[in-house]
Amino acid sequence: MKKTLEEHAARFDEVAPEYDDDKTEEYRACVSLVVEYADPTADTTVLDLGCGTGAIGLALAGRADRVLGRDISAGMMDEARHKADERGLENVTFEEGTFREPNVDEAVDIVVSNFAMHHLSDAEKRDAIEAIAALGPRRFVLGDVMFFGEPNPKEPFYSPDVDDPATVGVLADALTAAGFSLVAVEMVHEQVGVLVAERAE
Repeated sequence: MKKTLEEHAARFDEVAPEYDDDKTEEYRACVSLVVEYADPTADTTVLDLGCGTGAIGLALAGRADRVLGRDISAGMMDEARHKADERGLENVTFEEGTFREPNVDEAVDIVVSNFAMHHLSDAEKRDAIEAIAALGPRRFVLGDVMFFGEPNPKEPFYSPDVDDPATVGVLADALTAAGFSLVAVEMVHEQVGVLVAERAE
């Protein structure tokens, strides 16, 4: 990780009120795909890691039994809680938690994450995926900055000073090592995609 958790949290606290205002087409496409592939049912508990202002979790709340949002930024979660209140959603909670220490002590059926894991180094991503697997979900849907080929250094889709995206291969290997099977890969952009993994039988 190129910045500490505290530095990342402070950075997102600062931009939280305007975070939703200028999201890219690729970000919005990932949101749609993550929501589509998560596909919860009325008896499902969903964990949204790096939930930010709640784009994914709030979209899933109407179909899931419960949604647990976890983030390191209090400001981002305040925005998410405000949106949940405005929509009258009572089955969504937002609490502090990280990828490797998600602060969850109950069974979860589906884990989702969008545009958050790329802040971790490759080794930290592997640890995070192991921690997610330990929660026992049947499905993990990851939308993020990831490399499908060699990224053009003149046109990065990320901030090299704070972000550390992995190749799709690194992520696929980590998912497989953690006991998942990769069932879908969606390339939104050569540096952005969605991976869908399910518990290997």
